[in-house]
Amino acid sequence: MRPFLHPTVSRLRSTTPQASRSPSVGSVGTLNSQLGISTPASHFSALSPTSSQSDLPQAHTQQTAQTPTEREVFRWSQLLNISDLIYGKHAQKAAAVLGTPVTGSPTVLAANGLICIGTDTGRILVFDFKQNLKCDDPDKSVGAVTALALSYDHTYVASGHVSGHIQLFDVQNPKTPARFVPPTTLAVVASGREEGHLAGSRIVSVGFIAGRHTALVSADDSGLAFYHSLGKVLFVDATDTLRILGKYPDEDTREPVDEPPVPGLSTVHHTFRRRRVRKAHTILSMSPLPLGPSPHPTDNYQLIALLTPAKLVVVGLKPTPKTWYRAHREVDDGHVARLRFKGTLAWFPSIASGTVIQSTHPPNGKARTSQPDGMLPMLAYGWGNVLHLLRISESRFMQDVRNAKTGKVTSVEVGRIVIQEAGKWTIGGDVLALQWLNVNQILVLTSVTLEVYDVHTIRLVEHVLFDAWTLMSPLLGHTINGSVSYTDAVSEVSHSMRVYKGKIFLLGQHEVLVGTLLTWADRVLSFVENGDFLSAIELTRSYYVGEAPGNRNGLPNNLEELREVVGDKMRDLMVASARYAFSEDRMTDATHATPDGRGVDRTSLFEHLVVACARACQELDDFDFLFEDLYSYYDDHGISKIFLQQLEPFVVDGKIHYVPPRLTQRIVRLHQENNRPDLAERLIWHIDPDCLDINQAILLCQQYQLYDALVYVYTRALKDYVAPIVELLTLMRNLQRYRKARAEASPTYQLLINESAIEGTAVNAYKIFPYLANVLTGLTYPSEQPLPEDEALSAKNDVYTFLFFGRSSVWPEGEGGQLVLTSDEENGVEPTYPYARLLVRFDAEAFLHTLDLAFEDHYLNDETQGISRLVIVKILVEILSTPDLPQSDRTFINIFIARNVPKYPQFIQIAPSVLHSILIGLAEDGDESTREDRQLAAEFLLSAYTPHESDRIVGLFETAGFWRILRTWHRNDRQWAALINAYLNDADLGTTELFDSLNDVLKTASRETKGDLPPHVVDTVSISLSLLLRNGVASTAALIDRYVPALHEEAWKTLESRPSADQLVYLRELLGSPQSFDEGDPYVHYNRNGPSKRLPPHLRQTYISLLCELRPYSVTTELRYFSPDLLDWKQVVERCEAHEAFDAAVWSLDWQGDTRAALSKADSFISQLASDLSSSLASADERTERSVDRCLSQLEAVKSAAVEICLQRSKLSEQQEALPLEEIWFQLLSSQVNCVHHVAIILPSGEPLSPLAERVMGSLRSSIQETFSALMSASSFKVISFPRLFKRLVDAGRTNHVSQGAQYNEFRTILTGMLESYRSDGEMLIITKHLLAKDLFVSVQELFKARSRGWAPSKGICATCKQRVYSAEKSQAAEIEGDQETGIIVSRTGAIYHKKCLQSEEATNAIQ
Repeated sequence: MRPFLHPTVSRLRSTTPQASRSPSVGSVGTLNSQLGISTPASHFSALSPTSSQSDLPQAHTQQTAQTPTEREVFRWSQLLNISDLIYGKHAQKAAAVLGTPVTGSPTVLAANGLICIGTDTGRILVFDFKQNLKCDDPDKSVGAVTALALSYDHTYVASGHVSGHIQLFDVQNPKTPARFVPPTTLAVVASGREEGHLAGSRIVSVGFIAGRHTALVSADDSGLAFYHSLGKVLFVDATDTLRILGKYPDEDTREPVDEPPVPGLSTVHHTFRRRRVRKAHTILSMSPLPLGPSPHPTDNYQLIALLTPAKLVVVGLKPTPKTWYRAHREVDDGHVARLRFKGTLAWFPSIASGTVIQSTHPPNGKARTSQPDGMLPMLAYGWGNVLHLLRISESRFMQDVRNAKTGKVTSVEVGRIVIQEAGKWTIGGDVLALQWLNVNQILVLTSVTLEVYDVHTIRLVEHVLFDAWTLMSPLLGHTINGSVSYTDAVSEVSHSMRVYKGKIFLLGQHEVLVGTLLTWADRVLSFVENGDFLSAIELTRSYYVGEAPGNRNGLPNNLEELREVVGDKMRDLMVASARYAFSEDRMTDATHATPDGRGVDRTSLFEHLVVACARACQELDDFDFLFEDLYSYYDDHGISKIFLQQLEPFVVDGKIHYVPPRLTQRIVRLHQENNRPDLAERLIWHIDPDCLDINQAILLCQQYQLYDALVYVYTRALKDYVAPIVELLTLMRNLQRYRKARAEASPTYQLLINESAIEGTAVNAYKIFPYLANVLTGLTYPSEQPLPEDEALSAKNDVYTFLFFGRSSVWPEGEGGQLVLTSDEENGVEPTYPYARLLVRFDAEAFLHTLDLAFEDHYLNDETQGISRLVIVKILVEILSTPDLPQSDRTFINIFIARNVPKYPQFIQIAPSVLHSILIGLAEDGDESTREDRQLAAEFLLSAYTPHESDRIVGLFETAGFWRILRTWHRNDRQWAALINAYLNDADLGTTELFDSLNDVLKTASRETKGDLPPHVVDTVSISLSLLLRNGVASTAALIDRYVPALHEEAWKTLESRPSADQLVYLRELLGSPQSFDEGDPYVHYNRNGPSKRLPPHLRQTYISLLCELRPYSVTTELRYFSPDLLDWKQVVERCEAHEAFDAAVWSLDWQGDTRAALSKADSFISQLASDLSSSLASADERTERSVDRCLSQLEAVKSAAVEICLQRSKLSEQQEALPLEEIWFQLLSSQVNCVHHVAIILPSGEPLSPLAERVMGSLRSSIQETFSALMSASSFKVISFPRLFKRLVDAGRTNHVSQGAQYNEFRTILTGMLESYRSDGEMLIITKHLLAKDLFVSVQELFKARSRGWAPSKGICATCKQRVYSAEKSQAAEIEGDQETGIIVSRTGAIYHKKCLQSEEATNAIQ
């Protein structure tokens, strides 16, 4: 419920936060009722009747026990028999003792019907799915097995070896190869006798073509791929080999391999070169299109996919060998160089689905739709971390064929392969292996993860951590001699992962694993097997609503079918979980016992069962099981309280709206027994009224004064909107009696009154106002949901009729009703409109706030319903005439009527006399707290009503402080003096707004009188000077100077009694330079074009005096701002000298042209300051440091002023200057040197100086160094002899009776410091020069490289015709004429040609 607005912020106020009337579902009862219903971890697993453990071994990644937050994605099992045979140490020892062939280490895996494993000794082990060894192909000493394939009917095994040999074995007779394809040499290939893999080429892929046993395709690491037809002619092997991809090298550069000779074969040894460089044409993966469960037209083409680092090629062998598709690798793929050689592919064959394939239109025939076939075959391939998906189909069309012999043309139906790109996506890592799990999902192996992707949505559906380096690689043996790097070897794991009918087979370095991707049913069953029914229910619910993470294998794609399947499972799980939780065996089994014999508290188990079933039933929208079966279990076992407590949060949160009344009664009774009526009230608010026991709810609410819930029961269950008003009016009447008794009773009686009870009654009584606001605007209480239209109209009619009835009413109507009274006395007289009067007496502002909301509702637009805005206003006017009505209530009634009359002029029409009385009433109220509210209401009323007796109204408004209204009137009447007073008397105006408004008024007034203000306006400003200065000194100064400068003297007299700082602010606004204002200064800078000339002269001199006193450091700057004729410079010098602004005095003398006097003054000032400095150092009291700092600061200022004078004079030529330059510099330096000597005399000799004395001497010496530096920087330094000047300074020291040793020590210190400073400056300049030179070189080099990439101006010429390649005029003309020969061609060499010039040049070369 939105809390009722306190009257101090009601809609009748001038600044009211307008509450939104949009429906809200919140309520007071829900503020402290946010009960979480999330399901904690279930305890059913701990209550299983038997402690069952999984028979499946742990996954090969050695993961720890699964935590509750983890989710099992794959379930792995180790093939123990196969692993023991291949990896077991005992098998290896037995082979060594018995002399049987050693199995060797596994290298490759094939699993499609049988499990075939090749080893590094050349053996091939074939197992069935029961792990029985079917056959062991003998060792032929042809090298390690590097590729393996099993035929479609599981009868033949083809193997490729590291040496380039290919063998074919019959599973039933594996002793000798059924076919044998040896490698060849370049010499034999060059002679044309045969083709095939070269000796030493590692076979990387081998596969069977369609359903044939003797048709193979193979590929090696040198980039060659062949088709082998392994036939026999007269019992002799007759192999037909066709090269389908790759080129032979120009020469055989292969080196011998470290392997034993093969009997009957060539004795040439073949091996890898060390760190063989992989070439771009290396074949990364190859696979023929396998046969699917149903025939498909594409099977007839015998398609083969080959992947190289640069491209994908799809080749068809039938009817004639042909390349059907070629896709080149994008530049962005393979972002790392070494990942260029990582790629893989996988086919998914066609399956029966009745899909109709729409063919394309070939250019030389008529296409038609092919016959309904199975689902299209798909090819997934990728380089690096980018995967692509292709769909393969056949298009049939009619083609005309001419007989070469007869010339007859016939139409025959031919087909062609159509390959369409179906998707592309990027994964998190580089793909090492790729397999199809099913028609919808692809299994992807990266270096650290095992991922499952949905090919239809191109979305990752499962993701688990997996270390790919734990799988076996056929290249691990080649890392010993360095033939292959270890990193490349361990990542060649594509032959160690195979998928067959949803089973995943992995060939690891220590074990062979088989796993499955868990379906939704598997995951649910996993929880059930562990006894965790609650987690099973939650998981099933998440599948039902589509929130379950991971794959959705086994679920229908159609939403309705999915919900039907999952819903049935969820119902079964709820029934099973309830039966199991309350079964006799579980209630008495060992899960309730503990070693200490105290037992286990299983309360949380039964709580979570209710929550899980409630959430499930909520999604199913079927609560029969929850309210009937499950509740019966709880009730029969005496724990129904647990059920009811867990059910209640669902009702409060609005998730379950209907609860059987018998359960509602139990919940309410439970809260009543626990003395928690607040919880019962919260429940009543949120439950469907049809679920309530009305009598029980009403009695409970009346007993505990739960008025919010009582209102809800009356309105939502009984549709009675007047009864709540009667209940609350009764409270209000009782509260009025309490107030009256407390006011009239004796102090002793007042102590007996229960204040807390009165306060609780007041809180409940105030609920009538939000209730009325909701009902009269068509909303429910307290949830503020919109009422149905018919019900809302009926409720408004009943409430309005009752509230504004002229006399007391009986309620409920009919027999048994009682008269609803409002009088404070028991048998008192009832006034007219008693209920409206009671609401006004109780809280007029709150009631009128509610009516203001109700007035906005369209219900009151229809005046035929017996109630309207005009009727309500007339009733309020009648109440307003009550003699004993408090003034505050009168005021709010006046505000309400004044604001609504102009808002609804077509509905509220009142006599002017009434409006006049309301306006007078607004002005006569002296309550300052409502002044702004009354003024705003008066403004509303004046927009619709023009009063008479304007003079009286003006007087009343001035007394009331309605200055905003008065300003509007005075501006319209052009009464400028009165308007100024209205601004000045308004205390609510800020300084900026006040002076901006006054400036606007004075500007308008002066414009009407052609520049001069009327006398009465000037008199008004003069009278208001004190008030103006109090509001803003600077703004007042600007205002007076602009419009009434004659008042400066009067304003200054007013300021004489104020602090000097205010006087300075006044004068600075008129005379100060822009630099005199600090950053962020709040004053408005009026004078920007120089000092004001309207100010009396003596005030300008006063300004200088104030500056010297308060801001002596800025005097010189301010003096520069004045023109010579604005100041009496003699007085300026005197004032500056009197206030010890010595630098300003020196500057002023020089400004008058008396340089000699200025420097003399500087000399005397320096001597005076040196004497003061010496005295301060000698006194050594607490003020010493402050006095020293002042002297040093003044010395620095005087020095700066004197140096500036000397520098200015030095810029003039020797002939133009009456005073010799050397003389003025000598006079300044001599003064400074004497100052140093004067101070040095008083310092103790031969003893360390104090820090203060050290700082003083350092500052004085530094000052002399700066003067020397300024002297040497002067352009006229050439005419000054430094040796002579220095000699004069030394001689002058002798005449001053300074000891010779001390004198030379001082000069040596000064000169040494100067030289050290110059040396540091020189080094800094050298460093800066080098830095700039380096930066410049780098910048120029970058610009040169950038420019060299483009066309230089000299290259903008055609290399053939030597004309400019581009001309704006010619290009525009060619465009208009449609000339296509004006293009530009840029060759790779950088040369530029006109297109027509290049064509003519090519034609000439062709003729030659």
